[in-house]
Amino acid sequence: MKKAGAEKKKVRRSVAGSPQSGGSDTPPKKQSAEKDVYLLFAEKVRDHKDLESRWAVLQETRVEYFRGKDFVGFLKTHPEVGDILGSDKNLEAEDIADTLLKKNLIVRCDRVVKTLRPGKKKLSTWPAHLEIFPVQTFSDNDAFFVWTFIKRHPLWQTLLSFSWPVLTLAICLFPVYPHKAKLVVLYSCAGVLLLILCLLLLRATIFGTLWILLGKRVWIFPNILAEEATLSELFRFWPKKDEEDPPKWTSRLFYTVVSIVVISVLRHHAPDEAARARYQRRVSNIIDDVLEWSPKLALSGMMNPQPEGVNVTNFQNESASGSGSNSEVPPSPGGADVDFGDNPEDGTVEDTEDNSEQSQQNHDGV
Repeated sequence: MKKAGAEKKKVRRSVAGSPQSGGSDTPPKKQSAEKDVYLLFAEKVRDHKDLESRWAVLQETRVEYFRGKDFVGFLKTHPEVGDILGSDKNLEAEDIADTLLKKNLIVRCDRVVKTLRPGKKKLSTWPAHLEIFPVQTFSDNDAFFVWTFIKRHPLWQTLLSFSWPVLTLAICLFPVYPHKAKLVVLYSCAGVLLLILCLLLLRATIFGTLWILLGKRVWIFPNILAEEATLSELFRFWPKKDEEDPPKWTSRLFYTVVSIVVISVLRHHAPDEAARARYQRRVSNIIDDVLEWSPKLALSGMMNPQPEGVNVTNFQNESASGSGSNSEVPPSPGGADVDFGDNPEDGTVEDTEDNSEQSQQNHDGV
């Protein structure tokens, strides 16, 4: 009986381990590791700076994508990246991409706009809107592929995300900063804003001058206004290559005349020194109100001590309603004359004197 039971156990083990039954001798951990190899490869390729990629809109979602021909050229230039795949490192780029498609790590897409715009001879190299391609096979001929997995963020970006609430609270508490701290923040922000405006004006001037004189489109800092550009691409000085046709001489002549007219009008209507001084004084007053704000002054209302028996709230409301109102003015202490304006003809001072005398007589009678 024992021998028969042992033979049955051996048969069950052999059937479970046979390739026909789908069994495998590799442990489950190794199988999961082999499944994650292509995910590690995809993360490595996506984070590599030599694979050019862009951001686009796919079904109302912003996605990161690359071109098929760039993927093939990247693997030829950097064969060491394929070492992550282990036994599959010697596969062709097309086979690796097809495996990524089967594992849903990438999705093939196509451009939404497939017609040429007026004045263009070829389609955009990097379209801004994509749609899913019906056939999910790899191709390096005008094919685009979107990364489908969530990119892992480094630790410093996670820690930086927690600093945004602190920064928001610091901005809200700006009025209670010390005076020197306010000056530092004010001039720092004004300097950065002035630098950005000067940079935009400089690049626009260079572009307009070269476009009118030479017919070439040259944008210094080409990615300065790009939303999807990385930090390294944002400060890239070298301009992009002009892929469009040169403009016609009639267009250049037209915009030359327009530029001359606009500059002449601006010089003719430029503000004089008096207007500039008034504007500077007005702006300075606004800035001083912000810098000189104090919690103590805000609580006290920046008011002097008022005599007893005088309703300060009613006095402020009546004085703010204007000199033409018929509201009663509270008498000043000691019957002193109160001057509410420089115009003696409005009768305000005389009415005040009569009211003061009448109140004094009433007090004496009591």
